[in-house]
Amino acid sequence: MNDTNNRYALIGAGPMGLAMAKVLKELGIPYQGFELHSDVGGLWDIDGPKSTMYETAHLISSKRMTEFTDFPMKEEIAEYPSHRDLKSYFQDFADHFGLKDDYLFETEVLKAEPVGGPGDGWKVTWKNKDGEQSATFKGLMIANGTLSEPNLPSFKGEFTGDIIHSSEYRYPNQLTGKKVLIVGAGNSGCDIAVDAIHHGAKCDLSMRRGYYFVPKYVFGKPADTMGGLIKLPMWLKRRIDGMILKWFVGDPQKYGFPKPDYQLYESHPVVNSLVLYHAGHGDIKIRKDIDHLEGKTVHFTDGSKDDYDMILAATGYKLHYPFIDKELLNWQGDAPHMYLNAMHPNRDDLFLLGMVEASGLGWQGRHEQAEMIARYIKGLEQGSAAAKELQTTKSSGFERATGGMNYLKLARMAYYVDKATYRGAVTGWIKKLKGAAS
Repeated sequence: MNDTNNRYALIGAGPMGLAMAKVLKELGIPYQGFELHSDVGGLWDIDGPKSTMYETAHLISSKRMTEFTDFPMKEEIAEYPSHRDLKSYFQDFADHFGLKDDYLFETEVLKAEPVGGPGDGWKVTWKNKDGEQSATFKGLMIANGTLSEPNLPSFKGEFTGDIIHSSEYRYPNQLTGKKVLIVGAGNSGCDIAVDAIHHGAKCDLSMRRGYYFVPKYVFGKPADTMGGLIKLPMWLKRRIDGMILKWFVGDPQKYGFPKPDYQLYESHPVVNSLVLYHAGHGDIKIRKDIDHLEGKTVHFTDGSKDDYDMILAATGYKLHYPFIDKELLNWQGDAPHMYLNAMHPNRDDLFLLGMVEASGLGWQGRHEQAEMIARYIKGLEQGSAAAKELQTTKSSGFERATGGMNYLKLARMAYYVDKATYRGAVTGWIKKLKGAAS
């Protein structure tokens, strides 16, 4: 590989990596992409070596609220696309913008380490069919995803049935004829519970805390397309949206679901009406948290117990960047502490891409993150005042863009932001950086 000293190493060809590659190409910033799989799509390609997708998975946000603005999804794609639709969408995106030639596919990055101090470059080591190689790059951009490293809980006692994490779940026939206990009632847990209801002998759902359930459709339209035109204070938005949820969802507590001990929007809601439908029909039983295991018997914290053939832990994922030393990413608690979830406070050659979640952020919000970073790099090269202002801001201490929201202190919420606050800050910097470049 020649002339890498002027290039950035970009790890990952999922949605975030592709957005970054597109903007780098548009602004003329050289880069070299690395992707473990044989094609683009990341998580959304079920055949990928790190994909945690399952066959019945669909997007939980509507396509028009999720797609890239300058590359809309085809009209014939359903409002809530399947993972296969999304795999095709990202392949088409990469082809349309000519991104694949800049990637090394079937290539695993083994190590990324700074050559010296900030600005001295990064030595990246990788392996593929040509063996192990390394080269020095101007900077490092990490976009290897946030949903590939399972967060598997430990349980007291011993279970003689099967225990698997949702990352190991692919097809409903894995559940056929089994008495299944799903642990965790997030979006994946509720999806898989519905599969288990149809394919297993029985399905129970163990929950530690309550959730707010959001229907996919309100008044015949995707729920996430409703509202948003008028900016409301959070206390009023909560009151209005809470009323709408009562109209369309009812009271999940009457089916046995625990009442949330937090306010609406302080954790990610569950976009699934089917699990409530089945709970109302007695097809699923809501259980307390697990106390301990004994053979095939699960004992719950309320003193009840039951027998199961399988425990499926839908307990989420941990951030995982195995090729770089943790201290280089400025970890604080459960996540790296980066300015606007992406920019290292003291380095201008290290960027963490896609480590951001917010209700309704979509891929366009991630595209904006990529554009901000690329324009910042360009601005530094040109010595623009806006880039220097951003450099000073990110090195002066900052808080996560929560918009004052008290998100739950959970690992999966450690990089959650308020959509309006986050996009406002990112697009504000884009505008400044654009202005400085013109």
